[in-house]
Amino acid sequence: MILVSGCLLGVNCKYNGGNNDNAAVHKFLEGKEYVVFCPERASGLLAPRLPSEIRGNKVYSKAGDDVTAEFRSGAEKALAFCKAHGVTQAILKARSPSCGVRAVYDGTFTGHVVPGMGVTAQLLAENGIELLDEEDLVT
Repeated sequence: MILVSGCLLGVNCKYNGGNNDNAAVHKFLEGKEYVVFCPERASGLLAPRLPSEIRGNKVYSKAGDDVTAEFRSGAEKALAFCKAHGVTQAILKARSPSCGVRAVYDGTFTGHVVPGMGVTAQLLAENGIELLDEEDLVT
């Protein structure tokens, strides 16, 4: 079973109220079993909302509010969802503070990217779930 970030399948859960609908993800999933999940929405964060980025070991909104607890809550709910559905692989949104697999925005809100993982991605990886992001599916 594959978990897929909701925004990649057209769910309007992105911070700006939109989505990141991705044709390569849709194509990859053809004939496969998958479930859709957004850890940020599951944590109670609304869309639209201010963007958030990781700085150090915390997550901050663009206004400077510490939203780490919300992101950790979403990660824990994502892991529970994965366990309940037998998920072994996840396709997550690149560079997201929740779902970034290899890199995230650096917390300056300037578009600068640094190596690292989002809060949910880190927890899923620590629990043996294979992670991809939509950029892995581009042919």
